[in-house]
Amino acid sequence: MTGCRNVRIPLTAVKDVKVEPDWWRALRGVRRRGRWRPGRFCLGEWRHRDGLDFIAVRAGTPVVRVDLWRSAPFTRLCVSAADAEEAARSVRALGAALRRAAAPAPTSRAPEH
Repeated sequence: MTGCRNVRIPLTAVKDVKVEPDWWRALRGVRRRGRWRPGRFCLGEWRHRDGLDFIAVRAGTPVVRVDLWRSAPFTRLCVSAADAEEAARSVRALGAALRRAAAPAPTSRAPEH
């Protein structure tokens, strides 16, 4: 981890987006790199049996949990947000727009006589 500001994941890597009202529910595994203060915040990489998560959560703040496809460098991103519901809606909407743009155009057939 070269720096927390450098975490970038393409929208195509997003599998699912949820909101965790309790920040500690977003945590799984053990800290690999980063900083944490028990009961206050967690920032960095957390390793678990399924892979590696990137965590940037603060106590008392809901968390946007983004589950990722295996092609991504992380299995999950968890980030605290003051308005987690709105942030999750935005990610979902962007993902849906990307899927619509990538979908093949419907073909039209000429009517048969």
